[in-house]
Amino acid sequence: MNTQGDILWVDDEIDSLKSQIMFLTNKGYSVTALSNGYDALELLKEKQVDVVLLDESMPGITGLETLARIKEQQPTLPVVMITKNEAENIMEEALGSQITDYLIKPVNPNQVLLSLKKILEGKRLVSEKTTVAYQQDFRNLFMALNDGPGHEEWKELYKRLVYWELEISRSDSPEMMEILQNQKSEANTEFYKYISKNYANWIKDNGKSGPLFSHRLFETKIAPHLQAGKSTFLVVVDNLRFDHWKALQPTISDSFRVMEEDMYYSILPTATQYCRNAIFAGMLPIDIEKHFPLEWKNDDEDGGKNLYEEKFLANQLKHLKLDKLKWQYVKITNNDDAKILEDNIHNYLTNDLTVVVYNFVDMLSHARTEMEVLKELAGDEVSYRSLVTSWFEHSPLHRALRKIADKNIQVLMTTDHGSVRVKTPSKCVGDRQTTSNLRYKHGRNLQFENRDVLAFKDPKMAGLPTPNVSSSFIFAKEDVFLCYPNNYNYYVNYYRNTFQHGGISLEEMIVPVVRMESK
Repeated sequence: MNTQGDILWVDDEIDSLKSQIMFLTNKGYSVTALSNGYDALELLKEKQVDVVLLDESMPGITGLETLARIKEQQPTLPVVMITKNEAENIMEEALGSQITDYLIKPVNPNQVLLSLKKILEGKRLVSEKTTVAYQQDFRNLFMALNDGPGHEEWKELYKRLVYWELEISRSDSPEMMEILQNQKSEANTEFYKYISKNYANWIKDNGKSGPLFSHRLFETKIAPHLQAGKSTFLVVVDNLRFDHWKALQPTISDSFRVMEEDMYYSILPTATQYCRNAIFAGMLPIDIEKHFPLEWKNDDEDGGKNLYEEKFLANQLKHLKLDKLKWQYVKITNNDDAKILEDNIHNYLTNDLTVVVYNFVDMLSHARTEMEVLKELAGDEVSYRSLVTSWFEHSPLHRALRKIADKNIQVLMTTDHGSVRVKTPSKCVGDRQTTSNLRYKHGRNLQFENRDVLAFKDPKMAGLPTPNVSSSFIFAKEDVFLCYPNNYNYYVNYYRNTFQHGGISLEEMIVPVVRMESK
């Protein structure tokens, strides 16, 4: 017969607990009752149980000694300590030995029941509640997708999809996760159509009629909060998706209060050299090339593509009449840079604006593509998000921010673009000068599957420079990645399920911008 769980109850006064054991039995639990720790340890060698209810005060071998030996044998077995004594040292020792819960005698039957439910059924109960709630919202999301959402509605839609992705991942419901991923895929299909239809018109009027784009981010979301005498840190974490931010938020909220959480749209291509330069210059790439012809580098040109962000920002601050502010630009590309930032963070408090560009997540994404061990560690969205969260929790960036969290400062955190897990290959042919990026390409004489990309034969229509007279740009849709016919199967297998950026998807284009203040 199926039971709610197998319980081992160990107490030297076990006979006085018959009514309690009967209560649990009537609730569907199977209870084995023993009167001492020795017998309990012997039984656990022979039988699997789900939870141990353990009396702390027993003759012979005490509850704490029994607990220690149980944990040696089965470190993950949940143990609920039941004690007459609330003495601090006993509880500290029990907690240090990783008890799952503790109860003080005399225990009420319902107390025991609640503890067992929390341990054994907590995950299932959360899963059921989450499943029901998502099922109720599924139709609302479906209808919203088919109502022709505008750019603000797309932000809200994506926010809700991310909310459910995080909730369902916590509830460990693979069936629901599969349904959600299908719905997210449908959303990306519609989002691609929306961007394809509107992008050229938005760019034509410099992004004024459409969503907030990269080149207007600083002027709209950062500049209004800058003031002399108020220390502001702008942290740009390369390749930070919105779901990454939501996963990091609980950790950051220990030190900072979130005052405003919003999203903006990354320009195309969703790649660092275009998006981040646009953020700091306050211009579309075509205008950056026009005003800074020596500094702008196209994909096929030699030289670093993001070497002049500080110069671009200086020009934008002057244009916004903010050049009187005391400001500093700091770029973190390796662990040594990060340690220097951590060690010297207090020195930046005298600035009105400190810009910190942090490259870790983008490097993680690229390293994951190249290194088999990282492919294992970040095989899907859940594990990739977990890896990013773990990095941040232990990063010099987090430690640096915590060091100054007690000061009167504000922190603005954003990114340049996100990334998407690619699954669908599409053949593309170009000449030697064609870019190697898997999600966008520009070059001459490009041949491609029209159904898989948004193509601009005239790059100016997308606000982009024209490297050569006959250059065109293409941007992959949804989860498509572009492969050359040479060694096609090898590259398809190599790159499938890797995280890439440069194309058109919710994950790449709709990204976070958050304003926080010290608590």
